[in-house]
Amino acid sequence: MAQATKSSGKGLTARDNKEIAFKKYFRDYWQLYILVLPAVVFIAIFAYEPMYGAQIAFRNYTAKAGIWGSEWVGLEHFKRFLTSSNFWPLIRNTVGISLYSLIAGFPAPIILAFMLNELRSSKLRKTIQMITYAPHFISTVAICGLILLFLQRESGLFNLVRMAFGKEGIDFMIEPKYFKTIYVVSGIWQGLGWGTIIYLAALSGVDTQIVEASIIDGASRIQKIWYIDLPSILPTIVILLILNAGSILNVGGDKILLLQNALNMESSDVISTFVYRLGIQNAQFSYTTAIGLFNSVVNFILLTAVNYVAKKLTGSSLW
Repeated sequence: MAQATKSSGKGLTARDNKEIAFKKYFRDYWQLYILVLPAVVFIAIFAYEPMYGAQIAFRNYTAKAGIWGSEWVGLEHFKRFLTSSNFWPLIRNTVGISLYSLIAGFPAPIILAFMLNELRSSKLRKTIQMITYAPHFISTVAICGLILLFLQRESGLFNLVRMAFGKEGIDFMIEPKYFKTIYVVSGIWQGLGWGTIIYLAALSGVDTQIVEASIIDGASRIQKIWYIDLPSILPTIVILLILNAGSILNVGGDKILLLQNALNMESSDVISTFVYRLGIQNAQFSYTTAIGLFNSVVNFILLTAVNYVAKKLTGSSLW
């Protein structure tokens, strides 16, 4: 390899110059490193350190023997999951709920953001924002309680409306065919306003001169949204779409567990609830760790694939 060239007039190598520049940079901005240090420590402790325990997926783990003392079984637990009778129903329910949520829920905050952005009345806009943001701050337990209350067969709001029109009441929560819709629609209602914040922030960065020029040229509101607003926030939309697509198998188990019962299990049982039953209730730690690791690998592959496609099609990506 060629030797490092000498810096002109100082007798210092290029490497020495880089070290001096880095020390000067660190001396000038060390406060920023101090501010970011707690976040780095938090991620190291709660995100990277637990990865040490992922090897449980390849062992017959017992608390008595510990991680290193437990028998190594290789891919045995992965084979057990992939060949089990529960595999395809779990994948079907998990992917079905995720895709349903993505298709129905992802465009909703974008549309609401465009609508709010076009409102001329500041008071009306703030009122709508307050109403749509409020459900985000309601706990999952309270949301599920409201769902069960509104969907009761005899006294639930939806069935009272049905019976007012001469129709019979339906026990929605014991019918598997209704579960996914109940889960997705309630999720959209709860997260709609909060998700809109990101897109409203992106819309605030649209060049006002371009907007004014389009109005002078006679562009309608729809044309302004389609040709100016949408292209301006497209990178934000693509990034959030990639992140959502990369968590297809991460359906939240807490809400499903609260709405789940023996009669709707056919439609409501997903990977997270299956892991909860076997891992927490039945103490099958190695098996459920293998399922979780499989889940993470599939999500990573999906994230990488969607990121690659998005970069090719739009030029926007995570990396």
